[in-house]
Amino acid sequence: MPKQFSRSRRVADLVQKELAGLIQRQITDPRLGMITIASADISPDLKNAKVYVTSLGGEANVEELVETLNDMAGHFRYELAQVLSLRVVPKLKFVFDSSIERGSRLSALIDSLNKDSVEDEGSNEVLD
Repeated sequence: MPKQFSRSRRVADLVQKELAGLIQRQITDPRLGMITIASADISPDLKNAKVYVTSLGGEANVEELVETLNDMAGHFRYELAQVLSLRVVPKLKFVFDSSIERGSRLSALIDSLNKDSVEDEGSNEVLD
């Protein structure tokens, strides 16, 4: 039975926290917008990390954002090695996380349905 807070989960949380600070300080391209680290998954052997990112307010498309971050992955790995006390710093692979966009779309759909049902109830009261 796996531990509730495994080493890979703790390392993933630490990598997520440190990467968020690094990206905030080092990426100043306004086209990319505000980049947020949504989560990080690290393999059990701690050698590979998949980092899920989102971007708000940027003009760049998703592919350009992910490509830019993956191009800088070696630099971020070096910076993480300076901060973290790990024997092996995981290789970083950035992936766009579209769950926030899907969630906001679903929320907007639900709100529009609620708004329509309230308007329908109001028109039924006038008819009675």
